[in-house]
Amino acid sequence: MVLHPATYLNKVLVASSEGDLQLWNIRIQTCIHKFSSSKLLTASAVANSPSSPVTALVQSPAIDVVGIGFMSGEISVYDVRADERLMRMYMEGGGIKAMSFRNDGHQVLASGSLLGHLALWDLNSGGRLLHLVRGAHDGAISAVEWVPGQPLLITSGEDNSVKQWLFDSPTAAPRLLKFRSGHHVPPHLIRYYGEDGKQLLTASADRSLRYTSVVRDSRSFEMSQGSLIRKAATLSKSLPSLKFPPITSITYSTMRSKDWDDVLTAHADEPFVRSWTVLNKRLGKHTWNYAEGSKRKAPSGSVKCVCISACGNFGIAGSSTGEIYMWNMQSGLKRKTFGVGQGPQAALDRLDTAKLKASERCITGVTTDALNRLVIASTLDGTINFFDFHTTKLGHTMVLPASVNSITLNRNSGLLATVCDDMTIRVIDIETKRIVRELSCGLNGRILDIAFSPDSRWIVSSSLDSIIRTFDIPTGRLIDAFRTPSVATSIAFSPTNDFLATAHVDSVGVFLWANRAQFAEITFRTVSEEDIAEVSMPAMQGDVEDDALEALTALTMEDKPVDLFSTPPQLDGDLVTLTLLPRSRWQTLLNLEVIQQRNKPKEPPKKPEQAPFFLPSLPGVEHRFAIEGGRGEKMEKKTQLDKAMAKSKSIFQKKLAELEKKGKSDDDLFNYIKSLSPAAIDIELRSLVTLDHLRQFLYALKRRLQSHQDFEAVQTLQTVFLRMHGDVLIENEELQSELEELLGVQKKESERVLELLASSLGTLGFVRDTI
Repeated sequence: MVLHPATYLNKVLVASSEGDLQLWNIRIQTCIHKFSSSKLLTASAVANSPSSPVTALVQSPAIDVVGIGFMSGEISVYDVRADERLMRMYMEGGGIKAMSFRNDGHQVLASGSLLGHLALWDLNSGGRLLHLVRGAHDGAISAVEWVPGQPLLITSGEDNSVKQWLFDSPTAAPRLLKFRSGHHVPPHLIRYYGEDGKQLLTASADRSLRYTSVVRDSRSFEMSQGSLIRKAATLSKSLPSLKFPPITSITYSTMRSKDWDDVLTAHADEPFVRSWTVLNKRLGKHTWNYAEGSKRKAPSGSVKCVCISACGNFGIAGSSTGEIYMWNMQSGLKRKTFGVGQGPQAALDRLDTAKLKASERCITGVTTDALNRLVIASTLDGTINFFDFHTTKLGHTMVLPASVNSITLNRNSGLLATVCDDMTIRVIDIETKRIVRELSCGLNGRILDIAFSPDSRWIVSSSLDSIIRTFDIPTGRLIDAFRTPSVATSIAFSPTNDFLATAHVDSVGVFLWANRAQFAEITFRTVSEEDIAEVSMPAMQGDVEDDALEALTALTMEDKPVDLFSTPPQLDGDLVTLTLLPRSRWQTLLNLEVIQQRNKPKEPPKKPEQAPFFLPSLPGVEHRFAIEGGRGEKMEKKTQLDKAMAKSKSIFQKKLAELEKKGKSDDDLFNYIKSLSPAAIDIELRSLVTLDHLRQFLYALKRRLQSHQDFEAVQTLQTVFLRMHGDVLIENEELQSELEELLGVQKKESERVLELLASSLGTLGFVRDTI
């Protein structure tokens, strides 16, 4: 442990595990002074524990004074310049883990112990104990810090929590103001709650059930299990020992969440089913024991799986003894009992033991369909049992090639996914009761959890070989797989199809993986086991900002498909290609004069009679305004503008000239024509007033016809052009050769198109008559 004392240039204090303290000059790399443990500790402490490690070292507001904490629980306030101990305190309940001096004018020292206790010491009274908060954290307190200039103390512990304590007065006991917490043991079961994909239900071996928000951490909370703090103080027991056993199965339904409990849980080695209410953030009204009312003298076995019907009115539980019970979620009354029976002979022969009794068939999964018609249960001997929801009769039993560990039903599609011991996921259609897909998850690790995508096209699985696989159900292919640094014990797919949540064996957090298919265009391909690569875990909050920006960049990047087909401009040179523009554009160009005549206003617009305030006047006795002169000047300016415009060439005329001189492709010209409106095309055609312009346009039409492109556009432009300039073309003999060439090309192309249309119409008529 190293500390840089305030105002000590190039010097640090180094604490050892043997209880000694040394002052080093880091510039010349020399030990300046050694503080022996006999001076730092009391004589009795040295005699009892000669090598008490230094576990905390902190600078005080006073220069030369530091606080030293030891594993034995002793605290020394020491003057390093005078080599003298100023005061000594002793904290019961484990070694000192963290310390901090108050810096708002009050001489108070806060210390945290390995057992999670928080102590406050009054330094003005020689180190008198002010307050001791027992169980401030469920684990060791790892850090203690005062907010500068404020009566606020922040502590963090190994229970994965950060707490803020407020001091209302200098001598008042600390009051818990705010806190953020999570599981202090890695979660082993996670499920999305609700349909918006913003919250998760997580269960951990720390015996807690948490509601975790993926949007804002302030909305997360732990579901209350009752007044455990008061009960722990009364019974003198630790708080975790009074909580329920770890949860092994979670199910929920938000249909009636505002009316009654909406979450059911099963716990390890317990015959109880407990209900919870997320709305009230606590344990629900009902705790059901499936063995109550049975003929056996003492309950045996435990609840293995739970399910809530789609309507939210019924809760169902399956036990290790082969019993399935249904309760009403509102009243808590038991409604129905389902029996799996003796079981098929094929399933019994697979087991090493003798024939099992009906009460010895372990239920590994239970679910209901979307319309409350079926109750589906799986057993450890490899059977899928379909019960009638209302009559409780066993309707059908399927025998699978291997034992079934769990089942997951997508109610929208009616697909049931079963996790089998042979490391295979078998997908069953509950309507036809047949296996429709078998998805192999390798040979190296047991399948731990599976999840459907919201559209039921994918199944995502995690296994003991640290590989997360994604299967495409319609094709039955493995389309994505990656290996994580640690095993993912549980996975959950967001209802909005944007994120995959995973929980891992070595982390107390929940990791979110972005679904790239939701944010970019991706082409899927089959992935082999040899192509699987290891990826790093998603970055956590508080990491380096550059890493976070790189993660966002990777999220928004577009993966270009490797085999995406793009339509060429022309499929074949012998085929006629149209412009793909609306037919109304060319119809409007053909009938533009009629449309303009129809839309012509009946009366010209009237000018306002109000004149300007100042008007130019003419000299003379009579008062006259100089209006005619202004009009003349305007007409003169307009005439000059018209002359300038007549000399300049438009873009259309420039492209025509380039087409004839340079012999370029006519795509540039016709792409420009297709970008113009019908009125703009009409104006451009009327601006062709010289013989050179007319000849150039005839040449452009001929070339476009020969290329077999934009056929309907060429026909429209040709019709409008001849209607406008037909008399000029007839009067000028030098344009006759161009017209004759265009006529020949037009006849050839028209006859070819008409022949193709006639052939197609004949074939269509023959097919229609034969049908």
